[in-house]
Amino acid sequence: MLDLSQLRSFVAVEQMGSFTLAAERLGLGQSTVSQHIQRLETALGRRLLARDTHKVMLTGDGEALLSHARAMLSIEGQVQSLFKSNSLRGSLRLGVSEDFVTSQLPAVLEDFVRSHPSVDLELTVALSGVLYEMQDNGEIDLVLAKRRLGDARGKLVYREPLVWLARDPERVLASGPLPLIAFPPPSVTRVIALEALGRNGVPWRIVCTCGSLSGLTAAARAGMGVLVQPRSMAPSGLKEIAAGKLPVLEDVEFVLVPRKGADQALVSALSEDILQKVRGLRSA
Repeated sequence: MLDLSQLRSFVAVEQMGSFTLAAERLGLGQSTVSQHIQRLETALGRRLLARDTHKVMLTGDGEALLSHARAMLSIEGQVQSLFKSNSLRGSLRLGVSEDFVTSQLPAVLEDFVRSHPSVDLELTVALSGVLYEMQDNGEIDLVLAKRRLGDARGKLVYREPLVWLARDPERVLASGPLPLIAFPPPSVTRVIALEALGRNGVPWRIVCTCGSLSGLTAAARAGMGVLVQPRSMAPSGLKEIAAGKLPVLEDVEFVLVPRKGADQALVSALSEDILQKVRGLRSA
């Protein structure tokens, strides 16, 4: 029999790409997670993880184990849920902003889904402004999205600086009116960027508009222009433009906003899980 605690550590390391972050997420010491992985590799007689100076990655045998490990942990969650007298049941509609999905959402949600198999979670990904509109129309129960400073809506998860990004900052800055790559309205980052440029008299032009962060990232990596993103969510292949080259951008805040009338037990459980996971990842 494989040890479920060892499998849980293995899956966490794969998700986080780091023993330190995996230990933080699981609430364990890093040495404990390392021991779990070593014992699992010994039990299977295979090397499951490859380490370099930047990240921990799965070997071929690790890739082969991953789906089975997740399935075993899922079964464990189902069995525990079956025998819990206070097991959560029902459906919950979660809305998440586009940029958060590509960075932290998988790690945030996987444990919740595994621990509450009787909860049907419906996920909507869109711009923050669109999500708030959908929630006002009763279409979403809980929103995890951005708000501007001074907005009192929702419960603060964390505050994040916005930065200017480009593949080749010097070339882009020398190209005349600043070429911008941006989400369409009602994007929070778009509004903040245009206001900052307007206040400082910086000429600009929109060269790419896309509702998908992957599309915006592709345009930025192609050297089309400048992209604004929260610093921790900066896509690889792009460089942060040095301070003083462009106007300072105000911070944004990521918040959780519940809908009045939603199932409060479900909303509270998911909200607490998100708060704990996201703050743990950021502190690590």
